[in-house]
Amino acid sequence: MWLRWISVAVNLLVVFPAFPQTFGATYILSENIIGDAFYSHFDWEAVPDPNHGRVNYVDQATSVAQNLTYASSDSFILRTDYTSVLGIDGPGRNSVRIRSKNTYTTHVAIFDLRHMPQGCGTWPGVKEVKESDKPKGGLVDIVEGVNDQPPNSISLHTTEGCTMPAKRRQKGVSGQLDCNSLVNANEGCKVTDPALPDYGPQFNVMGGGWYVLERTEEHISVWFWTRHDPSVPFEIKHGFLEVDSTTWGPPVAYFPNDDCNPMSKYFEEHNIIINLTLCGDWAGGPAYEQAGCPSTCADFVNNNPAAFIEAYFDFAAVRVYI
Repeated sequence: MWLRWISVAVNLLVVFPAFPQTFGATYILSENIIGDAFYSHFDWEAVPDPNHGRVNYVDQATSVAQNLTYASSDSFILRTDYTSVLGIDGPGRNSVRIRSKNTYTTHVAIFDLRHMPQGCGTWPGVKEVKESDKPKGGLVDIVEGVNDQPPNSISLHTTEGCTMPAKRRQKGVSGQLDCNSLVNANEGCKVTDPALPDYGPQFNVMGGGWYVLERTEEHISVWFWTRHDPSVPFEIKHGFLEVDSTTWGPPVAYFPNDDCNPMSKYFEEHNIIINLTLCGDWAGGPAYEQAGCPSTCADFVNNNPAAFIEAYFDFAAVRVYI
């Protein structure tokens, strides 16, 4: 087995000799969050939605009582309500937003996700951010999209001064290069890979997969593998106690510190946040109609609870390595 991994590492050096960047290090498992462990590793945020969505984020007790969160030995479900018809007044459809109790700087986070929320009006997110110091503390979107429209959007959002090079060693396609949250309606410096089934119904049909973030003082990188990809590293697939990011090959998104230096100036200690909003600033804007969704977003959310049966996350695990 070790010979196999040595061979993989050697092959990567042969395939990519022209790039001076180096990736990775060895990390040790710090948190292995599976099933009921989500309840002890995360806090529930019953707060007004910062994205102005048609949702009402509930506390942990309410989410459990209404089956908006529940767990088994190998699964954690987080979803929105799909039974209630709403009036035009009121806070919106009940949903859930959770934040990790711990914070992280240099680390690897592995999100083993079987199913993500889908449907018109949905805006699921998995991110790392320091909420109390936005935008100064920086934000990393790991999983984000709206209205079932792939691909997944991986992006950084910072204060002024952090930009990305146009050419860098990654599999994805760069969008805007300026990470400044004040530019272009907080577009951020974005990377996508249209070739991957990494968002929405396509992701769910494939049985999900693994999103992996690595953050260091030199770079922030995000990898993605589908559930049945034969190239997914064995250590990621099986939740090893130790992982080595130097063996994973080029990521989908690579954000070096070339013109974002030092990284600690733009990214403080972060919490992991997992949330599901509906409509709001992005999903409920022009993107809603562009996706071919019916009526208006708020009207659709209010009057079609059954449309949100598939609006849920199913996490097999979240693993953090430091």
